[in-house]
Amino acid sequence: MIRKEVLQNQSHKRFNILTGEWILVSPHRTKRPWQGQQEKTATDIRPSYDENCYLCPGNTRANGEINPKYTDTYSFTNDFAALQTDNDPFVINDGLLTAESEQGTCKVICFSPDHSKSLADMDTASIEKVIALWQEEYESLGKREDINYVQIFENKGAVMGCSNPHPHGQIWAQSSIPNEVEKKDQRQKAYYKTHGKSLLEEYVNQESSNKERIVYQNDDMVVLVPFWAVWPFETMIVPKKQQTHIGKLSETERNSFADALRFITATYDKVFDCSFPYSAGIHQAPTDGKDYSHWHWHMSFYPPLLRSATVKKFMVGYEMFAMPQRDITAEGAAQRLRDLV
Repeated sequence: MIRKEVLQNQSHKRFNILTGEWILVSPHRTKRPWQGQQEKTATDIRPSYDENCYLCPGNTRANGEINPKYTDTYSFTNDFAALQTDNDPFVINDGLLTAESEQGTCKVICFSPDHSKSLADMDTASIEKVIALWQEEYESLGKREDINYVQIFENKGAVMGCSNPHPHGQIWAQSSIPNEVEKKDQRQKAYYKTHGKSLLEEYVNQESSNKERIVYQNDDMVVLVPFWAVWPFETMIVPKKQQTHIGKLSETERNSFADALRFITATYDKVFDCSFPYSAGIHQAPTDGKDYSHWHWHMSFYPPLLRSATVKKFMVGYEMFAMPQRDITAEGAAQRLRDLV
């Protein structure tokens, strides 16, 4: 039995079951004064169409190509992709210096033709079309021989490095399995081998018994603040029953996912009464043809805001050289989000 009063008042470590790493929690530090950097908030009201936006329907992009006049969602290969498809394969082993070629492709996913919106402003039916496009891209990219992992993600807000405010996300599909996914693969595989059950399904069942960190749920999905959360208002959308990847979603489950996605993004905007920045990404089974029956897909949100719309959490100093650290507890963050409903 967890001693709640200890977790809420004393410094302690929490274990991340998905990565095998620890995080330092310091709840007593929430009272410290702040005289550091404060971010500027986005106060401009964007039009539904911006003639200077590279992602708006019918506009010309930086490379000279013209977007179609799309009315729902739209995807295209990134004009400045971080991964290349035509690399010459190579391996370099020079003493302690090692390098390998990496191939892949990057795509841009426009969520809506409306330049003024974000996922938080879209209805469930519109978000469901975004998820359907994610499913389509995951399936088609995953079938390619040169693609072994498909990373779906979104950076929202200038503070997260987003270079264009038009509602969009990205997909980077590559020939190797990334570090974070590799860690989660090993942890889930080890648990499944020992217990014959999904690690995350068991975790969701435990969280559902006390509901302390659950923010929202519907028939198929749970939105919760992970016990081991690093970012102040970090959350995770997890299907209640094990699914290895989003391609497994039925039409009903896709609607439930869209409902959960609509809920958490709209709720975030209420926290500090601003367009809440975050990085969000889906972790799911690799596509290299191996057995991934141990996988349980999930979508994580890492928002940087801590005290207000202008004060964010910096990952510096101790976090860079030792381990992640947070002040507000996962339970406190979950309660804050629930109170906004």
